[in-house]
Amino acid sequence: MHVKVVFISLLILGSTRVAVSQTKMQAFVDGLMSKMTLDEKLGQLNLPGAGDITTGQAGNSDIAGKIKAGKVGGLFNIKSVAKIRDVQRIAVEQSRLKIPLLFGMDVIHGYETAFPIPLALSCSWDMKAIERSARIAATEASADGICWTFSPMVDIARDPRWGRIAEGGGEDPYLGGQIARAMVKGYQGDLSNNTQIMACVKHYAMYGAAEAGRDYNTTDMSRVRMFNEYLPPYKAAVDAGVGSVMASFNEVDGIPATANKFLLTDVLRKRWGFGGFVVTDYTGINEMVEHGMGDLQQVSALALKAGVDMDMVGEGFLTTLKQSLQAGKVTMAQIDMACRKILEAKYKLGLFANPYKYCDEKRAASEIFTDANRKAAREIAADCFVLLKNQGDVLPLKKQGTIALIGPMADNRENMPGTWSVAVDFSKSVSLMEGIKEVAGSGVNVVYARGSNLDEDSVFEERAGMFGKSLRRDRRPAREIIDEALQTAARADVIVAALGESAEMTGESSSRSNIEIPGAQQALLQALLKTGKPVVLVLFTGRPLAIKWENDQVPAILNVWFGGSEAGHAIADVLFGEVNPSGKLSTTWPQNVGQVPLYYNHKNTGRPLADGAWFQKFRSNYLDVSNDPVYPFGFGLSYTHFRYSPVTLSSKSLKGDQTLTAQVTLTNDGARDGKEVVQLYIRDRVASITRPVKELKGFQKVFLKAGESRTVSFTITPEDLKFYNSELKYDWEPGDFDIMIGGNSRDTQTARVSWMK
Repeated sequence: MHVKVVFISLLILGSTRVAVSQTKMQAFVDGLMSKMTLDEKLGQLNLPGAGDITTGQAGNSDIAGKIKAGKVGGLFNIKSVAKIRDVQRIAVEQSRLKIPLLFGMDVIHGYETAFPIPLALSCSWDMKAIERSARIAATEASADGICWTFSPMVDIARDPRWGRIAEGGGEDPYLGGQIARAMVKGYQGDLSNNTQIMACVKHYAMYGAAEAGRDYNTTDMSRVRMFNEYLPPYKAAVDAGVGSVMASFNEVDGIPATANKFLLTDVLRKRWGFGGFVVTDYTGINEMVEHGMGDLQQVSALALKAGVDMDMVGEGFLTTLKQSLQAGKVTMAQIDMACRKILEAKYKLGLFANPYKYCDEKRAASEIFTDANRKAAREIAADCFVLLKNQGDVLPLKKQGTIALIGPMADNRENMPGTWSVAVDFSKSVSLMEGIKEVAGSGVNVVYARGSNLDEDSVFEERAGMFGKSLRRDRRPAREIIDEALQTAARADVIVAALGESAEMTGESSSRSNIEIPGAQQALLQALLKTGKPVVLVLFTGRPLAIKWENDQVPAILNVWFGGSEAGHAIADVLFGEVNPSGKLSTTWPQNVGQVPLYYNHKNTGRPLADGAWFQKFRSNYLDVSNDPVYPFGFGLSYTHFRYSPVTLSSKSLKGDQTLTAQVTLTNDGARDGKEVVQLYIRDRVASITRPVKELKGFQKVFLKAGESRTVSFTITPEDLKFYNSELKYDWEPGDFDIMIGGNSRDTQTARVSWMK
């Protein structure tokens, strides 16, 4: 009892402190806004790109003039603390009210120390590692003057044609929510010091559900699906205290997200209680003209009224809202509210107390791209790689003999960090060639051949390979390039084929209708397999690929995504067994693009296939391919083997708010120490709306020594059973539930419980 009283007292004290802080902030902002003109208020809503201000002529640029006039609230993508200090000086020393600027950047998966792309990070299933990557990214970015990042991207994506699937956490709302929390915590902390920066969750909302996997395309879905499957990661970020939200490009319910009051006000602010500010994506307001929503003045007014606070690049707010106010199309209260949200963000960041809080030039030299940060990047990357196949234990490689390293991705620094590596110095990245030579040591002879171009379609290759000099086309005939590779392979004991996508084949504006490995590389792989030598496919990709043929033919496949600055070292660590791979897929990998969208937590339909069936007439299936993926969600192999016992439940029947414990005994019955991601899935057997065949509800990453066993327990409460019903009420319903535990979404042990209210 005494402990409870103390705890409650601390809560009250904490609440009082928050209230006092809020009161001080409100009083400060009220006082400042009472001095502001309409133009200065509109200026706070304006977020231009840095443009010519980054050239060293800050004081003479057009943007500098707007800053002096109080017509800029922030800038993005300026690199270097010296430049940022110079620009901030203009704002706080030469403008009338001396209001500091926000400085943002696309710090997506690291600053100068690049970590694996977000899709790869999600495959670590390690929230501490993901938080650590965001913490290091924030420390480096803040050391260079940045106080705001446009991350995390938490869009659920189930169509691998969409290039931006590389930037998110995969297909599952529960895993996506855990990642959102970890990244917000890593970036922001409590914003009390100059190593913590404000996060911006994006793209709100449902951007990952764009039709045909085509970037910027239409999104259309029921609200039940929206709330149950796509909105949870955004809400998780809001619950974690994210400071800002970015509106997405797509439309929802026929209204672009940038002017969607239902999303931005009814859900985000009223239902979820979000107190930060909303920023558009790049020219998001202007693009509503193309959507057919009106001219720039009309769409700017729509965006403000819907709940947008800051206009990125387009300057629709700056140039049209005064006229709209005069015409009665918007109100002064709406402008004031948007302005208030921007000023509050600056207050929370501590910029009014110290506009140069993030401008300590000594930090950059000692805190950016340090040996410690590179070591962390190497460790985290190795835990993100997914071993997809290892027939005959080809891996790990022995540190002896000759290895033929072949493929367009093999000797390539620029390609390693992956998409959205804005601040990276690519010359400092570690190639696969460098990593293998360093980790293998002098006992291994490494021979190399390019083997193929990225693709033989020169137009496609120009679009996809523009990133990195080492991907420039070899003008020799394809047969000649392959023959050279075969001559190299003939001298080796084992072949490591470094194939897949280039960095520019993934990310924004990089959708693909064909998600196979490009044809030129397929031809190379076929030729290498015909040599009869063991082949290890080291697969670079920013999306799930359709690699059924490769899975059938290649003895060993290690998916390495784009692993960041230290990717070459990390890949070599796994190839030679210095690290036992533990990554698990956060997306389902289809047999071919015709199965897309393919995801594990689908609905059953009224005519499902019988268990184990390949095809049944008048059932939900295809004539030419099974419904199965090549690799299911949650899948990933190890150099050891893990065995699961049957699931045991603390009870087979519960009522009300009782708690259920589900357990398995996990045994490492292989010869190596290793990590296993133990995954908990639940199926609601009967409900008022159709429910998925299974849903991820928990996971634990467990380390076991060779031969060791451990009981892994999950605590399940009615909170884990809740869903949004047809009236969008969030609750659980009584009935039978399947409790499934296993190493992936397909291979699970199952027990059933009855849970009544």
